[in-house]
Amino acid sequence: MADLQDELHTTVEVGELDPPAAWSPSEPPAPAARPLAEAGPAAPENEPGADPLARAHAFLADNPVADGYSGLPWALRHLPWFDLELGESTVDTDLPRLREGHVGALFWSLHLPEGLTGDRAVGATMEQLDLVNTVVNAHPEGLRTARGAAEIADARNCGRIAVVPGPAGATALGDSLGILRALHTLGLRILTLTGVSWASEAGLTRFGEEVLREMNRLGVLADLSGTSDATVGRVLAVSKAPVLFTRSAARALRPHPSNLPDEVLTELGAAKGLCLVPLTAEQTGPSVRDVADHLDHVRALAGSECVGLSGTYDSGAAHPQDLADASCYPHLVAELISRGWSSSDLALLTWGNVQRVLRSAEFTARAAQQRRAPSCAKIADLDG
Repeated sequence: MADLQDELHTTVEVGELDPPAAWSPSEPPAPAARPLAEAGPAAPENEPGADPLARAHAFLADNPVADGYSGLPWALRHLPWFDLELGESTVDTDLPRLREGHVGALFWSLHLPEGLTGDRAVGATMEQLDLVNTVVNAHPEGLRTARGAAEIADARNCGRIAVVPGPAGATALGDSLGILRALHTLGLRILTLTGVSWASEAGLTRFGEEVLREMNRLGVLADLSGTSDATVGRVLAVSKAPVLFTRSAARALRPHPSNLPDEVLTELGAAKGLCLVPLTAEQTGPSVRDVADHLDHVRALAGSECVGLSGTYDSGAAHPQDLADASCYPHLVAELISRGWSSSDLALLTWGNVQRVLRSAEFTARAAQQRRAPSCAKIADLDG
């Protein structure tokens, strides 16, 4: 966060973003986002005689999972009929399984098949957003659209599962900052910086940096999973808001191209970003123990405030044993309890870290909007 620090450094609100609980007195957290150490049971590790799975269910009842990636919209698009309340055997995610897995919030991916670019990508993303709204409206007793941390907390308080639109691919912008603002108005909160000329193997271009500044101004989080090392480095240097890796584990444990090397995990921790570890056999391994190994590794390098969960269900990926669908999160939490994870670290992992990053992005956006007008920059003007 180097070359833009002078732009917002005098704003008190932004200066208070880094400590996870040091919010401005004028911007108190929503009731459901109270100090995370108080959010759940006093300490699951203090019940040595209890079954770990039972302890996991009890813990998750007060500390639900914020799942960082679901491919459900694209999967539902190919079904002639569905009812998520009754249950859908053709997908990995439905309301009964979400409730069994104690999922309280879900990021619905708007990613598109490879090859869609330009106007086709913009139109297909708009259709995906429309489908998200249609699905949520068809299940009002179970789902509620949320566009930020406060609305996620409200949905939880009302007994609904919060649905956050995003991530979408950068091709959805059509190289237009006006389209970025339109997508944000429709609910988009995460953008993956891949597949475009302004965020490539060479890193961010001048227009790419302007896109990132406008994302910071709006409160759209940058997703860096699958991006080049040069893009990762430049985004970490430029972005005022925390960044996400929505589907990345530890490369030291499994050499997948989307997994992160140790030095990036360390940099991410210093920047107070968030690595959402995917529950996929390809990236993390074939067993729940393998996933827990990745979570241990990311926590050790980036810190407990910078690790979260990404189910990646309905994305076409194979999943580890005992983590086959959205109902299986208690098995993973039981494994972590058996490894001695504290209740505060578990609460950060399942719920608190996602809330922190969303709130940080919102605070950054409010500060930036006081100092920057909407950008009208064109790619032809900045990149030639």
